[in-house]
Amino acid sequence: MNNIVGIYLDYNATTPCDPRVVEKMIPYFSGTYGNPSNGLHLQGRKSAKAVDDAREQVADLINARTNEIVFTSGATESDNLAIFGIAHTHQNGKRKRIVTCVVEHKAVLLPCKKLQENGFDVVFLPVDKSGKVSIVEARQAINDETLLVSIQGANNEVGTLQPIKELVEITHQHGSLFHCDGAQMAGKLRVNVNELGIDLLSMSAHKLYGPKGVGALYVRGGTNSILLEPIWYGGGQENGLRSGTTNVPGIVGFGDACSLAKLELETDFSRIQEMRDQIETHLTFQIPSMLINGKGTERLPNTSSLTFPGVDADALILNAPEIMIGTGSACTSGAIEPSHVLIAMGISRENASSTIRISLGKYTKVQEINMAIKYIFNAHNKLINQESFL
Repeated sequence: MNNIVGIYLDYNATTPCDPRVVEKMIPYFSGTYGNPSNGLHLQGRKSAKAVDDAREQVADLINARTNEIVFTSGATESDNLAIFGIAHTHQNGKRKRIVTCVVEHKAVLLPCKKLQENGFDVVFLPVDKSGKVSIVEARQAINDETLLVSIQGANNEVGTLQPIKELVEITHQHGSLFHCDGAQMAGKLRVNVNELGIDLLSMSAHKLYGPKGVGALYVRGGTNSILLEPIWYGGGQENGLRSGTTNVPGIVGFGDACSLAKLELETDFSRIQEMRDQIETHLTFQIPSMLINGKGTERLPNTSSLTFPGVDADALILNAPEIMIGTGSACTSGAIEPSHVLIAMGISRENASSTIRISLGKYTKVQEINMAIKYIFNAHNKLINQESFL
């Protein structure tokens, strides 16, 4: 039996649900269990009130209005709803260009590629070595034929922040719409959709200490302002945009998680960034060959993408079983491929396969960071010595 107590450093993949959030959700599983679509009886009205309150909490986190929040199953659905919803609504229009970026999450890349197969002109903007979109390239790509621009707020692997406000300004100069995958940004950074000018923003509860299986799409001005065609049909929930029985417990948890994030964000930001910097400083001193991807550009405060040349990342992780972290490669159709994000940044396939991602969260402790540094250093030395011996 493996009794190793792991140190969780994979918060960008998912966060643990805050116990306070779980406590708020519990009554809506068996006590207040009504379907909010039925407002004719007490159970339905109570559930509907809980959903309305949560909608207000989610809106408040990003400085939106309640009628601008559409609940979904998570950021993947929100991304698909935004991209396909806009494209299908305007499929007979003159604007046929979609502009996105090569380092986007696949929940954005694959819908865009599907639209490309269906006749849309899709432009995938390149990034520099830090993972940032070039404003010059964006100006060249976004024109009067552009329907939608979809750029993530923060990259999930490297943590690079994109120049969203500038990209929005360019987009709006051409009368186009701007969608942002904000799954990694919301709850970690202050997000004000009005200051940024974003038209559509995707969010996911499980990235900010809420439950899995629930998220939201922000739609500027509401669904009567920006017309979206639904991607599935049914009972007409969420103003006809997202049919399906409302996930009341999940939505309640999402709302509470947003309230807690807004309240605690500033304190968490500083503490987490200090720990992130501690990891990078100590490992740089101990392993001079280590590379920090995205260093020198604005990044999420919790994210480190670290390359250990000559060391296989999977092997490093297997030799440090005490810590739970991610790698710079992904399994696609049964084959292990280097991260498309790292490759787009100009990192070699070999170095991409030698890259790990460490992502911290509000439950990460300083002593855990000290231990993680030791475990990584020891695993690296063991593998380097084995390589030298061979």
